[in-house]
Amino acid sequence: MRRWMGIPVAAVMLTACVTINVYFPAAEAKEAAKEFVEKVIGDQPQMQTPEAPKDGGKPGGSASSERPGLEWGQLASRIDWLSLAGIGSAHAQSPDISIKTPAIQAIQSRMAQRFDSQLRAHFDSGALGFASNGTVAVRDASKIPLSDRVGVNQAVADQGRDSAAVYREIAVANNHPEWEAQIRQVFARQWVDSAKGGWWYQDAGGGWKQK
Repeated sequence: MRRWMGIPVAAVMLTACVTINVYFPAAEAKEAAKEFVEKVIGDQPQMQTPEAPKDGGKPGGSASSERPGLEWGQLASRIDWLSLAGIGSAHAQSPDISIKTPAIQAIQSRMAQRFDSQLRAHFDSGALGFASNGTVAVRDASKIPLSDRVGVNQAVADQGRDSAAVYREIAVANNHPEWEAQIRQVFARQWVDSAKGGWWYQDAGGGWKQK
């Protein structure tokens, strides 16, 4: 009995030695950005691939059904030590990016309504474009009627403020506030990727290009 009682302690020591390396999940961030952006500009996001069903538990017993008195060799042979060692790092290295919090969805709703009612027509005319920092910018004010300029400028400022807020909120909601700048970069690229043909955007050097 004493010979295998030390296994839980050994397992804890083993997992404690695993280096947890949480990297920025670029692919997951891009999927989240795509879903968010395409809802704002009016496209329906593509259906996500359903998650693989979780293992519902296969028949054949569980760890709690082990017979007492097993020898060290017998019990040790039943433990997948490599899988045990990878538990900490596997979960740490594969985080999801959640955009489903009430705060994020409230910002998304405001941005979508504003885009549709106040900004879309000016993207179509070429007056507005997506800036390289993940916001909206006035590209050619002469294409905005004088009577609309104050309102459009205010809508652009409000959209920029909400953009900054949502990048920060996504980082905080996912427990990594240090990811804010990277999330902004991913979103900046996604606004361009999701833009309609004929809309304008800024390249990395600040120059305007038409999609």
